[in-house]
Amino acid sequence: MLNTLKRVVQDVSNASSLEQALSVMVCSVRQAMSTDVCSVYLLDTQCNRYKLMATEGLKQIAVGSVSMGSAEGLVGQVGLRVEPVNVASASSHPSYRYFSETGEERLKAFLGVPIIHRGRVLGVLVVQQAGERTFDQGEEAFLVTLSAQLAGVLAHAEVTGDIEQSFSEKKATKTIKGISGATGIAIGPAVVIYPEADFSMVPDREPENLDDELDKLHAALDATRQEISAIEARYADVLPQEELALFDVYLRILDKDSLGGEVARKITEGKWAQAALRDVVSAYMRSFELMDDPYLRERAVDIKDLGLKVLARLQEKEPRRTTYPERTILVGEELTTPMIMAVPRDQMCGIISVKGSSNSHMAIVARALGIPTVVGVVGLRLGDLEQKNVIVDGYQGQVILNASDDVKKQFDNILLEEQQLVKGFETVRDLPSETIDGHAVALWVNTGLMADAVRSQDRGAEGVGLYRTEIPFMARSRFPSEKEQLHLYRQQLEAFAPLPVTMRTLDIGGDKSLPYFPIKEENPFLGWRGIRITLDHPEVFLVQIRAMLKASEGLNNLRILLPMISSVFEVEDASYLIHRAWAEVQDEGFSVLKPQIGAMIEVPSAVYQAREIASRVDFISVGSNDLTQYMLAVDRNNPRVANLYQSYHPAVLRALADVAKVCNEMKRPLSVCGEMASDPAGAVLLMAMGYDILSMSASNLLKIKWAIRKLHFEQGKEWLAYVLSLDNADMVIAYLKMKMNEEGLGGLTRAGK
Repeated sequence: MLNTLKRVVQDVSNASSLEQALSVMVCSVRQAMSTDVCSVYLLDTQCNRYKLMATEGLKQIAVGSVSMGSAEGLVGQVGLRVEPVNVASASSHPSYRYFSETGEERLKAFLGVPIIHRGRVLGVLVVQQAGERTFDQGEEAFLVTLSAQLAGVLAHAEVTGDIEQSFSEKKATKTIKGISGATGIAIGPAVVIYPEADFSMVPDREPENLDDELDKLHAALDATRQEISAIEARYADVLPQEELALFDVYLRILDKDSLGGEVARKITEGKWAQAALRDVVSAYMRSFELMDDPYLRERAVDIKDLGLKVLARLQEKEPRRTTYPERTILVGEELTTPMIMAVPRDQMCGIISVKGSSNSHMAIVARALGIPTVVGVVGLRLGDLEQKNVIVDGYQGQVILNASDDVKKQFDNILLEEQQLVKGFETVRDLPSETIDGHAVALWVNTGLMADAVRSQDRGAEGVGLYRTEIPFMARSRFPSEKEQLHLYRQQLEAFAPLPVTMRTLDIGGDKSLPYFPIKEENPFLGWRGIRITLDHPEVFLVQIRAMLKASEGLNNLRILLPMISSVFEVEDASYLIHRAWAEVQDEGFSVLKPQIGAMIEVPSAVYQAREIASRVDFISVGSNDLTQYMLAVDRNNPRVANLYQSYHPAVLRALADVAKVCNEMKRPLSVCGEMASDPAGAVLLMAMGYDILSMSASNLLKIKWAIRKLHFEQGKEWLAYVLSLDNADMVIAYLKMKMNEEGLGGLTRAGK
């Protein structure tokens, strides 16, 4: 049965269209179960009716014409009960409904099971036989198992709009859902690009001459470095230094002390250059992909893209030349920063990536460039877009194909309104971030990937709320030395001086392990990570703290943040080590003020000990993303439960409010870094709770400031009081959207997305 199940699912998954998939489905199931009939009924949500979409055994004339209400017939009963209906004589059942078009009067035995995806009934899978009998438990279990497997295929068809189009006789407007990578609306012709090379096509082979292979590698690395440098130069006057700094990281990754050196070592061990590159890049990617920090996990895509560029040069392929029309919508399976920056900026107006997330560097750069972007469009077939006009809706995170005249007109109007709105953002650049009635809140930025010369304050930033220090540790094959860390931290501190820079201590562990410091655990999310690791390895912690302190000499704008705090003992132990390192640095002759020390609240235990923790530190920072994940016991990167991840869940809002109450009473500075601070509706609530600092991506600063300056602080207090009385996230989101619309800010909020 298991082999049969695998074969049926594979055959259906390989089908080139929904029609073919349904045909294969009914044929394969009928054969596997040796029944007279197998049929699939899909639920048309527009009219709430089940329609016969495929059958093997009934009359084909009935396909597409026979339908019944969601509560009609045995099929309706399956959907209503959300469980199998198994009857020996269908015509004797009180819910039975006969359709003469089907020719089913000869059939007696009936077994129907619901096709369910993430709690929603998509359709019903039915088998029937001429004789009276009840299908046994094994047959019923097999069909239930099969329908669960096939639900994914139908869910994919629903996302792409194939199901909706199957219900309609005309070519309908198709909306494909994804994730917003950068807000905005773009309309234009799609240009699909493909990777230059493919690691899966690289065979293992004995090298004929190791020196020749090394020469080929060095030539390929040099060519790739030149390409990267040319792209960086092309955008030097467009991108902020924060984003341009990544290209220096790319170049360092390719040098002899990093990826390039590891590939060379593999070659000397007896591999030809292409296989050596494949193995090293794969190892790097696995290390990044296992990390739970979504920002860091997305770096795997950057590594893969770099590796493919080098592979293309090893295979002596020239960079592909592509023609880009005006207002190009760039489309690809997994677009990267170099891919989008290969397009002339004035010819690209939108981006669509089948894979990826809003944390990818490509999405970060797209936001910096102001290019509407949708990522994670898993249901998109690239061939459907070649040279066709498409609409990118970066607000809702969706792609529209075959747009009707009415839909086009609607988006044209939105585009015009958007252009007027962006001009409004620019007018607040040099104005304070305060409400109409004078309540001020500081807007800081989150930085990460080797931001060598960040000038985010040019966008209104008043400091750095979170600088991820993991990057220097991940870009090497060993722990970075104190001197190496000092150099990197000094760049960050100088870039913002005299504004404060909050450096989070090394936050690794669990599924965010380093290649040279592997950690394997059954449950990485609840394992050895963050402050737990650094306290267990004070030799690593002390080197990092000493580097931070020395880097701050003469600047004195350093703040140190401790991640994943779950008890007061961790704060006390870490504070002792920081004080020890400070004394050592002083003894070495460095004149450094003792920095402020803060604790991150991102687990429930810290919420309920906020007062005790706050009494031991100088400031508190709430990591809203992890706090939401731990409060709701939801991995937002797991598609099966990602819909349960909700920043506006009442439990999360109350936890945030409780922490704010404690910190305000104790007069401890309080910040939040996470997606909630980047959404205007969330920013209003956090401000009303009493958060002093909102830390976010630099690209969101002006939007948040603009929204804050449009509101009264008392309005925020009223909104907060009401949402804290609600008992579910949907009601919170609906209320916030209503209020934002009333204030003319509805187009800005991402609440609930």
